[in-house]
Amino acid sequence: MASLLAGALAVGVAGTAVADWPPSKGTQGDTVQTASSNAGTLVSKVTYSGSVRSSGSGAAVQPVTDWTPPACWYEPRSVDEFRTYVEAFYEETINTPGQANYAKAAVGQFRNIYKDGEYRDYNEGEAGKGNWWVAVRNPDREDDPASWECSNAPFWVENNANPGVTQAVTPQLLAEAAYSAIQLPDTKVTLAPENVTKVNLATWAWLDKAMFKEVSVTAALNVAGLNIQATATAKPLSLKLEPGTTDATTYPASGECIINADGSIGEPYAQGKSNQTPPCGIKYLRSSGNGTFNLRATITWDIAWTGTGGAGGDLPDGTFGGEQAITVQEIQAVNR
Repeated sequence: MASLLAGALAVGVAGTAVADWPPSKGTQGDTVQTASSNAGTLVSKVTYSGSVRSSGSGAAVQPVTDWTPPACWYEPRSVDEFRTYVEAFYEETINTPGQANYAKAAVGQFRNIYKDGEYRDYNEGEAGKGNWWVAVRNPDREDDPASWECSNAPFWVENNANPGVTQAVTPQLLAEAAYSAIQLPDTKVTLAPENVTKVNLATWAWLDKAMFKEVSVTAALNVAGLNIQATATAKPLSLKLEPGTTDATTYPASGECIINADGSIGEPYAQGKSNQTPPCGIKYLRSSGNGTFNLRATITWDIAWTGTGGAGGDLPDGTFGGEQAITVQEIQAVNR
């Protein structure tokens, strides 16, 4: 409660105005929204569809640069939704057994700003002319300190006016949120020999084209007259093999296996290819002893987006990978 209260009462300085507002023509008007069942908490109302991973699973695509998807942003709420939120927040705080008096006083002051102070009854008289904009956190990054950077207290914005903060929700911001929500396929490669190989024996590696086609996630927001969406689409570019030991040779030497014209990566091993060099693979130069080497296979994905109003562009490439245990044995020679 203390952290929630701090976030609700923190008042920051608005950032640089967002260019090209509203996000698209005709998306914000006089639509009146009724309070939803979860209006008692300021959670994001962005919905996700497509190849969506489980929230908090930790298996998110990793950008190749130091860019990160947004940890927080601002969304609009109708007068009714905002009133329901503040009143529920107030009632919960003052009626919680053992709640500290300072918390009760603080939430009371917060409520008074919008009910009887700077605004009258949550700006009910202006209900058709604008909306409240509130800070929400990316549900996948709630434990990230960056999720508290959207620290402006709820503020009123007239219809089609620029909210005046850099983190105001737009199609591009939705695309960036969709980026981290993409569920990418498992990167376990097929090997020949499988799981157990020999020292100085070329091990072939490949990925089936059926497993590595493009995937996408659409993030949409339809609230308080703002109806926008964006789709982030990931396409596989290449596979990088890391043997798990420096005593190994990769094919090609860079360890980077490019995607083939048909969407596959590498080439399946077949009888009669034992003396050939695999287009994608590994040769271990020493035994793994009583243990194993952790072969890491990482796919690099090209990610682009399209959104409401014809917007679109590129997002940073992302990587997604996993490890598999490889046993490497010495070839036993028999002397006669």
